Amino acid sequence: MAREVREQIKRANGQNKEENSKRKLADTFRALRHRNFQLFFAGQFISLTGTWMQSVAQSWLVYRLTGSVVLLGLIGFASQIPVFFLAPFGGVVADRYNRQKILVITQSSSMIIALVMAILTLTGTIQVWHLFIFAVCFGLANSFDIPTRQAFVSEMVAREDLLNAIALNSSMFNGARIVGPAIAGILVAFVGEGWCFFGNAVSYIAVIIGILLMKITPVVRERKGSTFSNIAEGFSFVAKTAPIRGILLLLGLVSLMGMPYAVFMLIFADKILGGGSDTLGYLMGGSGLGAVIATLILASRREVFGLGRWVSYASGGLGISLILFSFSANFWLSLILLIPVGFSMMLQMSSSNTLIQAMVPDEIRGRVMSVYSMMFMGMSPLGALLAGSLAEILGAPKTVALGGLICLFGAVIFRWRMPKYREEGQQMIIALQMTAGVPASKASFQEPAFQSEKVKG
Repeated sequence: MAREVREQIKRANGQNKEENSKRKLADTFRALRHRNFQLFFAGQFISLTGTWMQSVAQSWLVYRLTGSVVLLGLIGFASQIPVFFLAPFGGVVADRYNRQKILVITQSSSMIIALVMAILTLTGTIQVWHLFIFAVCFGLANSFDIPTRQAFVSEMVAREDLLNAIALNSSMFNGARIVGPAIAGILVAFVGEGWCFFGNAVSYIAVIIGILLMKITPVVRERKGSTFSNIAEGFSFVAKTAPIRGILLLLGLVSLMGMPYAVFMLIFADKILGGGSDTLGYLMGGSGLGAVIATLILASRREVFGLGRWVSYASGGLGISLILFSFSANFWLSLILLIPVGFSMMLQMSSSNTLIQAMVPDEIRGRVMSVYSMMFMGMSPLGALLAGSLAEILGAPKTVALGGLICLFGAVIFRWRMPKYREEGQQMIIALQMTAGVPASKASFQEPAFQSEKVKG
């Protein structure tokens, strides 16, 4: 009798574990219950896979044509510097006009650019100066696409699923970051860079169709004041809001000094590890794998509680990982070390995005996310240019190590100032919950965003 009871208890425990696992899995992907987000997620994954294919192929093409480290940095600079200067205008457009239509225009523009790039490469007429022009054109499109896409997420899902949608959006970005470079490494080796560019052009069709199929409730947006006064309003909000200001300053520092490590991946693959385009694909895939792990962990969360700590720890972890990676001359060790690099970088980026989106009102969301875009994407070209110049003097490994050291220093400063951000961040999140009709005591963002310790009683 006792044995039968024990067997029944074991079976019941097994069923409970299975049910809990299923619930946890469903909770991790809960934003996908929204049809609009399903369409966006699938289309973006295909499109971003093509984008990463093009990124790897373009780097290899520039290096094959010129053999110059400086030109690699300059191409990266040309593709992203427009975001630094024009993203504020993109934010104003996102706050004034239909975000769905804006994305169709920007994605279509990028598709045309990629197609022309593919034709020139496949016909053997491509030159380095063409690549600079294409890089600038992509940067112009991204200046309007990135702020709009970041702000558009809030229109595709319910507010309680926003945290999950942002995390899944990042996981999709980094899933493509694994698949894209791997495909590009094979295609470049067997058929050349041109077919990677063509594949990217075709991939835009998926996201354009997905956006057109979405059923979004029209939002009436007020158009008050001039464009420049609207831009000033966005910058003023960021400057006066200590938590958002602190997050963005750290993000800008990491983008300036930490993210340029990607510019040197080709140098590490070729000169230090003695590999080719396939080695480059594996290395980028390693950092992408770490980033996917980070975003899936973030997707399983329901609260903003503790994300302030995550931002500081992730920045510090990135710095340490980059320093260790810079000393490696072994392929497998380098590949393993790039996993925490990708993990730390994406954990910081996604956590920062989530915290900012939780604190900013929708009427100014596009403009604030444009500042986020400036810090995330806009600082990268400056970092690539700086890193390229330093690499000519110090070499790529020492430049990467220096960037890691500065990221670690920034993490320490942010952690030191975090108690000052805590109270204001909590008040802003609760205020937004109440204006959105969400009870503060039961909201998904109910915990203090920057609380370093859970207070009992």
